[in-house]
Amino acid sequence: MKAIAYEQPGLPINDPRALFDTDLPEPQPGARDLRVQVKAIAVNPVDTKVRANGETNGPRVLGWDVAGVVESVGPEVTLFKPGDEVFYAGSIIRPGCYSELHLVDERIVGRKPTSLNFADSAALPLTAITAWELLFDRLGVTEQGGEGETLLIVGAAGGVGSILTQLARQLTRMTVVGTASRGETQAWVAQQGAHHVIDHHQPLAPQLKALGIEQVTHVASLTHTDSHYAQLVEVLAPQGKLGLIDDPASLDAMPLKRKAISLHWELMFTRSMFETPDMIKQHELLNRVADLLDSGVLRTTVGQHFGTINAENLRRAHALLESGASRGKTVLEGF
Repeated sequence: MKAIAYEQPGLPINDPRALFDTDLPEPQPGARDLRVQVKAIAVNPVDTKVRANGETNGPRVLGWDVAGVVESVGPEVTLFKPGDEVFYAGSIIRPGCYSELHLVDERIVGRKPTSLNFADSAALPLTAITAWELLFDRLGVTEQGGEGETLLIVGAAGGVGSILTQLARQLTRMTVVGTASRGETQAWVAQQGAHHVIDHHQPLAPQLKALGIEQVTHVASLTHTDSHYAQLVEVLAPQGKLGLIDDPASLDAMPLKRKAISLHWELMFTRSMFETPDMIKQHELLNRVADLLDSGVLRTTVGQHFGTINAENLRRAHALLESGASRGKTVLEGF
């Protein structure tokens, strides 16, 4: 099968060996695996992080956002059958989806939204799972709850921020404030449903006060948490909640004590990595997201389509992510 891989971590993305086209053996499904014919994929910051730091003894395939068709199933599969259209993010400890065929445990797979094509569907699984778990599981917000509360989303124009903004606006009663630093991305965040948009390159507290918001009850810090940390503690209300998904070099929890602010980490790969007893919740929430997309409550977060799935186009996609200037999700489609 065709695949795109890397063998040497840390190469600059303009190096042809940073990602290269190759042929690999077709994978064979395990007991609860689906073998999926990959139709479209999306790229995520995790792809660039693993490429930069992930050691490998041979060609390693990245990629954790898929929309495709089930080609065959393992002997214990009960949720899907060959021919089903699916979307999912997969597991960080298994080969990724930059390949024509891909294996995935059925418990972390959802039905593809019928109203969306493969490319628009591929934009959503990893970020939708991350945003859903962050908002409802980690920060403890309840659906249709949050009246009188304010959620500040730092980095709201990215993939996770785009769908988190929609989820918070559509499924809760919170006031949603997103941050973005350029006119283009600020407009994008407003389109996703944020009540207000502020600039994270400027001091946060004065901008919030200008909106009549003295303090926020919840923060979802999606990027550069270490740069904004002191300001986030400042604007959080006593007994507020701080959730984050990025990788600060270090994080001192002591500044949170005075206000009794709680700290919540989200990693959407935790359930699949440890095969937790509630691993099937990702199947359930992806099906719920598909229903919300098909009913028009949510919409795809595709920012740009980079064409065919090949090494050249994936290097372009990684370069865009590494520039920090991406908006929404970047998708690729077909081999």
